[in-house]
Amino acid sequence: MEFEDYRRVLQGISGVHVTAYDDRGEIEPTTTGRIVSKIAAAGVHNIVSGGNTGEFFSLTMDEVIRLQAIAIAANDGRAALTAAAGRSVREAITVARAAKAEGADGVMIHHPLDPFAAPHAQVDYFIAIAEAVDLPLVAYVRSDLIPLDEMVRLATHPAVAGVKFASINTMLFAECTRATKGTNATWICGLAESWALPFYALGGKGFTSGLVNVAPDLSMAVWRALEAGDYATARGYVDSIAPFEAMRTKYRNGANVTVVKEALGLQGMSVGPVRLPGLARLEDTDRAALKRVLESWREAIAA
Repeated sequence: MEFEDYRRVLQGISGVHVTAYDDRGEIEPTTTGRIVSKIAAAGVHNIVSGGNTGEFFSLTMDEVIRLQAIAIAANDGRAALTAAAGRSVREAITVARAAKAEGADGVMIHHPLDPFAAPHAQVDYFIAIAEAVDLPLVAYVRSDLIPLDEMVRLATHPAVAGVKFASINTMLFAECTRATKGTNATWICGLAESWALPFYALGGKGFTSGLVNVAPDLSMAVWRALEAGDYATARGYVDSIAPFEAMRTKYRNGANVTVVKEALGLQGMSVGPVRLPGLARLEDTDRAALKRVLESWREAIAA
């Protein structure tokens, strides 16, 4: 995929698939592939393999590489496929090159979690990887401590296709889009459907989603409404999603992936529990509430 074509894909939905495990806690390729295939069949524009919803930080580097090969094969070219990488610069480059060899279209680099990372050096980190791999790069920024001029340097670098902005600091986001007006910088809402409304209003395009694992049609409906500038319709869809997303924030986001996996279980798909240090399973009361949310979606679609 050409660089500018990939940049345009980022203006759609970047759906992050979960990782299914077998009874031994190993990656289960058939179920994982079915999930990826379902997301692609729904029309989601970009599938992200090895993202946070895929439990990147609980996987070894070899597991990430294997997972991405599974996802690329299951996608079969229907959507763009972005491989996630991170940790050390060398590990990120190794994963990105392996993904390119399998046929990935781009690479998303996770925000560096080193406790001693300097703000401007974090931008250097993304750029060092971008310049070392022959793939369009998405920088996943989860902090609002990086100064505006450094954010601009990152977003306008010729090897960076987009910035996945995952901070709730909407004032900084507005400053970023304003400072890069007239450039090719692509700013993506990295906080999923619930935050896509204000991010679009401030100049963002596209959003990430874990919901696509469970209800990709709902996610697509939000995107279509936002692209049409129909914020009232988009808000209605977001309101229906809100209880699901609120459950994911429980335990300081410790239940984020757990809710998605348990929803898949309620839909009849066994994907195994979340690995530590994520929450392995929901409490019975939360699972019952999740079941009611899923039932409400079915009733709304049927109506």
